[in-house]
Amino acid sequence: MASNSFQPIQGMSDIAPPDVYIWQMLEARAREVFARYRFEEVRTPVLEKTSLFTHSLGDTTDVVTKEMYRLQDRGGRDLSLRPEGTAGSVRYIASGGEETANARIYYIGPMFRCERPQAGRKRQFHQIGLEAAGAPNPLADAEVIALQINLLSAWGLEGAKIRLNTIGLPEEREAVLEGLREAIRPRLAELPEDAQQRFETNVLRLLDSKDPAVQAVIADAPSVTELLSAESRAYLDTVVETLRGLEIDVEIDTSLVRGLDYYVHTVWEVVHGGLGAQNALSGGGRYRIQIDNKTIDGVGFAMGVERMIAALEASGVTADQFPPKPAVFIASLGEAALKENLLLMQTLRQRGVACEMELTNRKIKAQMKRANKIGAATVIIRGDSELENGTFVVKNMGEGTQQELELPELMDLMGKGGG
Repeated sequence: MASNSFQPIQGMSDIAPPDVYIWQMLEARAREVFARYRFEEVRTPVLEKTSLFTHSLGDTTDVVTKEMYRLQDRGGRDLSLRPEGTAGSVRYIASGGEETANARIYYIGPMFRCERPQAGRKRQFHQIGLEAAGAPNPLADAEVIALQINLLSAWGLEGAKIRLNTIGLPEEREAVLEGLREAIRPRLAELPEDAQQRFETNVLRLLDSKDPAVQAVIADAPSVTELLSAESRAYLDTVVETLRGLEIDVEIDTSLVRGLDYYVHTVWEVVHGGLGAQNALSGGGRYRIQIDNKTIDGVGFAMGVERMIAALEASGVTADQFPPKPAVFIASLGEAALKENLLLMQTLRQRGVACEMELTNRKIKAQMKRANKIGAATVIIRGDSELENGTFVVKNMGEGTQQELELPELMDLMGKGGG
C-alpha cells in the first residue's frame, strides 16, 4: 500500500505528541482566563444549515462564495461545515430567549474552509474565540479586547499589537459605500479585474488590499471614519480612551475592515511580527446578526490556534517546554510480580498518579529502557523477594538513588509527587 494512504486529506493534519503539548497548554490557559472573566464554554455542532452562514456572513463574502465545505444530506438538506465560530454561537444565543440574552460564552474547536493550503492556513484549522451578547456598549468592547490581551500574556506571547477601527452602524453603511465608490469610480479602470468586481460587491474590502495597484487608487479616498456620523466616531473614541485607561495601547488603522457583513462599530485585529507578511493573529469586533425574527447584538473575537503557535515558536516558546507530568514506571521481576503490579498500578492511578508498566514478563534491562523512554521520574521494582517481604524498591531516576519502602511509606511518597 502506498505511503500516502496513511496521510490526512490535503490541508488537514494529525496533531500528536510532542506537538500536541503546546495545544493542550493553550487550551488549558484559555479556560483559566475565560473563567476569570466569567465566560462559559459552549460546544456547537461542526455541521450547520448553510443558510445560517449565508445570512449572517453575507452572500458575497469570499467565505460563502468560495471557501465553504457545502453538502446535501440524505434528506436533501443544504448543510455546511462551519467556516467560523460566531454564526453557530449566535444561533445558540438566539435559541435561548431571556436565558441567553446576555450570554458570555467561549468556544474551542475546528473550523473548515476549502481554500488553497499555505503557511498558516489549513483547510481544517482551529479557533479559540468568545462572544459577549448585549447591546452596543464601548465599555463592553474594551473589556473583550482587554481579555484578549490578558490571554496573549497567559500564553507567553510578547510583542503583539492591536489595530483598531470602526465601520459604524448598518444604517450608515450605504452612505459609506457610496462615498467610497464616488471617490474611486474615476480611477476604476486602473484596478485589477478582481478588484473591479469587489468595487461593485464589497467595496470596503478594497481598503485592506495589499495589491500596490489597489493601494494607489484608494490612497486619496476618504477613510471610513470620515464618512461616518459623529455618534459613531464618539463610540470609537470611548473604546480607545477606555483601553488607554486600562493601560492597553492600541493603534487606530483607518484601512482596517472585516470581511464579514455582520460587523458594526468597533473592529480590530491582533498582529505579530513573527508571522511575516501575513501577520494577522486574530480578528474581532462588534456585530449585529439577524436570525429569523431575532436580532442579536454582541462583541467577540476568534484566534487561530495554528497561527498563534507559529507566533509563539517565532518568539522561542515551543512544545517541548510543556511536556506531560513525569510518570511512575512499575518494573516486574517474574510472573507473580507482574500480576501483583497490575493491582498496584490500578491503585496508584485511582489516587491520581500517572503510571505505566510492561504487561508481559520482560527482562529488567528492557523495562528500564522503556522507563527512560517515557521520561519516568520514579521506577518501582518488585520481584519475588519484595513480594515475600511486602516491600517495594523505589528508584529516583533523576538522582540515580534507590530505597526500599513498605506500602504505607510508598503511598505517602506517591502522594507527595512520586519521588
